[in-house]
Parts: sequence; structure tokens; C-alpha cells
Amino acid sequence: MNEAESSVPVFVVKDLTKVYHTGEVAVHALRGVDLDIREGEFLVLLGPSGSGKSTLLNILGGLDHATAGSVLFRGTELTAFKERELTLYRRENVGFVFQFYNLVPSLTARENVSLVTEIAVDPMRPEEALEMVGLGDRLDHFPAQLSGGEQQRVAIARAIAKRPEVLFCDEPTGALDSKTGVRVLEALVHVNTELGTTTAVITHNVAIGDIAHRVVHFADGRVARIDVNETRRSATEITW
Repeated sequence: MNEAESSVPVFVVKDLTKVYHTGEVAVHALRGVDLDIREGEFLVLLGPSGSGKSTLLNILGGLDHATAGSVLFRGTELTAFKERELTLYRRENVGFVFQFYNLVPSLTARENVSLVTEIAVDPMRPEEALEMVGLGDRLDHFPAQLSGGEQQRVAIARAIAKRPEVLFCDEPTGALDSKTGVRVLEALVHVNTELGTTTAVITHNVAIGDIAHRVVHFADGRVARIDVNETRRSATEITW
């Protein structure tokens, strides 16, 4: 049993349902999802578009509300939080990395990370966060002076600089080629290992599942199956 398997759950998801209404049409994004996410775990969520992966992470990250069911975060019912409580939860506990980097073009890498550290309770120095993702020599470069992979690593540094308990990544390599994507995955694994940050990564890419402790397969708003990797591969060993 690996360390992630033996640890306590950070999230306990029970019978989670999400229904979106578009006019008279009801779209069932989640259909009774049960899932535990464990302390320090690196989790990969796999499945086609519309299978419920992003909806689940948006609810876990406090960006969306469930229609029914419950989510416990360290024993506290997240699904009962009001908007102000969700704002504090996102600010203090959660880091987000998205497919598109959302960097401020007029700010350097250091300044982009500082946007988070200036409002965090116990932040890293921006330089420390950028060094952790291999960009210690790019501190004063603007986004236009960085490659796509480097911009995504700045986004990761920004997300981890506030020392979040959990890091949610939605298609972080989706806009990148294989070689560049591997560098981004290396950075995510490094953060997970060095900081113990519980990490969940959404992807369509089956190969990325090899670097995870567990792989959660989604289909039609449900968890279809969960695979455990007894032996994880390093990011440099995978190709797509």
C-alpha cells in the first residue's frame, strides 16, 4: 500500500448530483458520484468531454454548487457553504491550473505570482515558487517572452505560491505538445512530492494516468471505474 492509499480522505463525495437547466432541457452532468480523495494523493480523472470531470472539480473547488448529495472537506460539509465561505475556502485552501494560462501580459513571471502571494496568509516568496517549477532563471520575463510550457509553469507557480492544501488542474497540458507537456507534468509531480499537495488532474489523455496514484474513469456523469497504479511511471517515461 502506497502513502496516498493509507492516508485519510481530504474529500469525501457522496451521491453527488449536478443538473443544469437550459430552458426546458435538463442536462445531468453528475449522476450520483461517490469518491474519496486522499491526503497527498496524485489523482488523474479521465473521460470524454461531457462525462462530468470538470463539473466535479468545479464543485470540489468551490466554483459551482451541487444539485444534490454532499462533499465533505476535512469533515466539514463544503456543499453547505454560503458564497462568502466558499470565497474564503478558495482563497485559503485551493489552487487552480487551467488549460489556458490566464497570465497578465503586462506583468513579469514574478509579478504574476505576486498577485497571489500578496493576499495569501502564509505564502511562498514568488521566487521560491518559480524555482520549484524550474523557472528560477525566468523571473523577470513577460509572458510573451516565454514558451507555452513556461507560461503554464508560471501558472502552476502562481497556484502553489499560497501553499494550497489541494491543487486542481483542468487539462493543464491540453494546449501543449508532448515534449512541452511532459515538462509541465514533471512540475506538477514535483509539487505533489515536495509539498505533499493533494493534486487532481483532469485530462483526455490516457497516457497521463500512468503518473498517478489512482485513475478515476468517468462516463455519462458517473465514476465508471477506478484503477490503482501499483507502480507509477515518471513524467519523462510517458509519450502521446
